[in-house]
Amino acid sequence: MSSLRLAFAGTPDFAAIHLEALIHSNHELLAVLTQPDRPAGRGKKDRPSPVKVLAESHNLTLMQPASLRSPEAITAIDELQLDALIVVAYGLILPQAVLDLPRYGCLNVHGSLLPRWRGAAPIQRAIEAGDSESGVTIMLMDAGLDTGPMLAKGPCPITSQTSSADLYEELAGIGPPLLLNVLEDLPEQLSAATIQNEGEANYAAKITKDEALIDWSEPAAVIARRIRAFKPAPGCYAFLEGQRLKIWSAQSAASSSGSVPGTILSSTEHGITVRCGEGAVVLKTLQMAGSKAMQAQDLLRGNSALFASGNRFSAEGGL
Repeated sequence: MSSLRLAFAGTPDFAAIHLEALIHSNHELLAVLTQPDRPAGRGKKDRPSPVKVLAESHNLTLMQPASLRSPEAITAIDELQLDALIVVAYGLILPQAVLDLPRYGCLNVHGSLLPRWRGAAPIQRAIEAGDSESGVTIMLMDAGLDTGPMLAKGPCPITSQTSSADLYEELAGIGPPLLLNVLEDLPEQLSAATIQNEGEANYAAKITKDEALIDWSEPAAVIARRIRAFKPAPGCYAFLEGQRLKIWSAQSAASSSGSVPGTILSSTEHGITVRCGEGAVVLKTLQMAGSKAMQAQDLLRGNSALFASGNRFSAEGGL
């Protein structure tokens, strides 16, 4: 297919990776939309998004509307006379007035195998739920939340070791070539689009910090999955003798019953084993407040008394 007139809308690193692919394609990139700069870091200074940084480095036309519902934003997009608007983790809702503007519509790159895991946190929720696979879906956007017709899918496995950071990297490698392939013959892809099965839909709710506090009464397999799902953010945590500990890696293990959930069963160079509601988890990588993440064997060298058998994790301390 000949070159398409495109605009791109996205904000985080995942979006920037897709923008990079479009920059080096044969398509005409007329504008880049990204969210307004937000306060970040300890100084809370306004920080540009990764998409903005990349767009400016290539001298691309940049738009940062606070909303796409304003007449000014809609008019600015309309004047581009787009064939398609590519949307990747943009973070702002596209009203119907914007969805209707491009000749072929608005395409979204979504980090799940739709209709499973629509919504804000598909990568984390897939791991947390114990799914055996995830992937990327290219879809034609409509007014619903990730409900539009699907143009292409790129699957990848989720293993018992996969964290959100790992899956993020996998999907970032799958998405750009899948998107470019769809754009090669967009009218044909649109004519063969597949309608989503509503009966198979799941909602991937945004992750909250409250969810990251480990509930030791849950089964070990559930806790181990959540630790992987919430790595790198927000990171699971627990309290031991009033100290807040981040838990970065763990694995589930069998355990005889008897101890109260949260009780440390053993602490060795292989990890810190903690009783759960069902089974146990072996904590492999932990981080104490004000310190860096450490392997359990290294952490135990100076903190063996804290992690002694019989000590118990608690829910005290708050956020």
